[in-house]
Amino acid sequence: MAASMFRVFDPRQLAHAPAQEFHNGGWAPHADLPARAANIADRLAPFEPARDLGRTPILRVHTPEYVDFLEHAHADWRAAGRPGDAIGYAWPVVGRRPLNLDRIDARLGRFSYDACTPVTPGTWEASYWAAQTALTALQPVLDGRERTSFALCRPPGHHAGADYLGGYCYLNNAAIAARAARDAGHARVAVLDVDYHHGNGTQDIFLDDGSVFFASIHADPASDYPFFWGHADERGVGEGEGANLNLPLPRGTTFEAYVAALDTALEAVARFDPSLLVVSFGADTFEGDPISHFRIATGDYPRLAERIAALGRPTLIVMEGGYAVDALADNVEGFLSGF
Repeated sequence: MAASMFRVFDPRQLAHAPAQEFHNGGWAPHADLPARAANIADRLAPFEPARDLGRTPILRVHTPEYVDFLEHAHADWRAAGRPGDAIGYAWPVVGRRPLNLDRIDARLGRFSYDACTPVTPGTWEASYWAAQTALTALQPVLDGRERTSFALCRPPGHHAGADYLGGYCYLNNAAIAARAARDAGHARVAVLDVDYHHGNGTQDIFLDDGSVFFASIHADPASDYPFFWGHADERGVGEGEGANLNLPLPRGTTFEAYVAALDTALEAVARFDPSLLVVSFGADTFEGDPISHFRIATGDYPRLAERIAALGRPTLIVMEGGYAVDALADNVEGFLSGF
């Protein structure tokens, strides 16, 4: 990796340490371990520290009610006499409306959509500093000091919507950065999501916004999480019609097939002609990832990144998933080397 790439990490992101998740009918050890980020930080050191740029950029993406819930959810859980991590068990899939409900169980259901994303004692702190990490890494790209910047964010963010958590995600770091870039004067921003799973939260946030183009290459939701988003016919709505591109791929996708989809996405991004690109990078496309099913090798990541870099746009790379902990630093280092 080029020594000059600006990169940001804040160790407070390690405070989020969920014990378990409900998966395939039973409790399992949680896949989002603090070691994911710690291993990358150790390999790619030194990092710039995150600056506290406040809540305003977060509230440009997430509702005040949701942010307040996330900040206090675990304390409210404990105040209700509950042990361990806070997790929902009832979701308003029909008739969802903004009821004023006090019980923590009800609010967990209102502001989440799955049982694999618990709120821990350190979730708010880690998520807040993940957002600040993305915003800090964005600054030198905005002011022209850096062409490419890397935000080592954890927990990931692309499954989090404006008012919901899920998929190990709480605040949508890539969306917060993209909105901040728009607010800073970029008329058109593109978000390219290359995580194994569809970035449903990012899609929802920008679904009716024609100024932010969202392209995602991911496992077919007919067989893989998050199931209910990421299908090819989701093209955006209203002013965002046509500014959303989903390229679902089958399990077992090889490098060659992945590159074909990536080239399609890059051609669409180039036609949109953004002045800034945000890359939601997940290394869970790796062939050895324990919860994913593509066949991308460590040596493929520099070649994928080189194709993205060839767009020639100022680029912020935001870390998303990747759960083969022992190989993660190699895969991230390889991807960044392509820039």
